[in-house]
Amino acid sequence: MGLTLYPAIDLKDGACVRLRRGEMDDATVYSTDPGAQARAWQNAGSRWLHVVDLNGAFAGKSVNLEAVGAILAAATVPVQLGGGIRDMAGVARWIDAGVARVILGSAAVKNPALVIEACRAYPGRVAVGIDARDGMVATEGWAETSTLPAADLAARFADVGVSAIIYTDIGRDGMLSGLNLEQTLDLAARTTIPVIASGGVGSADDLRALKAVATPMSGGGGIEGVIVGRALYDGRVDLAAALAILG
Repeated sequence: MGLTLYPAIDLKDGACVRLRRGEMDDATVYSTDPGAQARAWQNAGSRWLHVVDLNGAFAGKSVNLEAVGAILAAATVPVQLGGGIRDMAGVARWIDAGVARVILGSAAVKNPALVIEACRAYPGRVAVGIDARDGMVATEGWAETSTLPAADLAARFADVGVSAIIYTDIGRDGMLSGLNLEQTLDLAARTTIPVIASGGVGSADDLRALKAVATPMSGGGGIEGVIVGRALYDGRVDLAAALAILG
């Protein structure tokens, strides 16, 4: 069974960027045309796009409205969107705009009732983003670290209809140092919700290592896919080759 590759389009001030360890002042700009970037990944064979409104994650509300709109207008493949979605109005706005799956991150920690309500209103179209620093959940654009273990947060949403958990190791994000397979596999083993790995992919070997251990769980769950950002933009990972590896 193949894994889904999610090319990352992270938006800051209307441009496509990549951060290192989530630091907004350590951003590399890769494109000032988010719509064109979406088309490029799609034309290269991507079946999904992963979009994050970085300004929104810090502001607590959607900020890069025009850029996200350009991506949605350009893409014919499904788009998942996170960053600054904190209430049902925000969920509804993006679902109505054509987003296939909204990602609730900080809201999942601080307002778990929102996740339940959103899953009920939009079945199969809500993911939970769990961003962890040393295994503990971080919120507010990673500016705050809680005392909540990532697995405990996942357990809260076991039976509410969450379509996926996106697990990001903040310490590795944008660093090209490889996925935290140990923590990602541990989380996947503790939940029946499919897990999408994120943070640290730097080479095709990292994808091969993930594919080797990402066997589906008999009771559901397991690792469903992986998000790749900087390595694609830098050319360290060729998208077509990555799709073949994950196939």
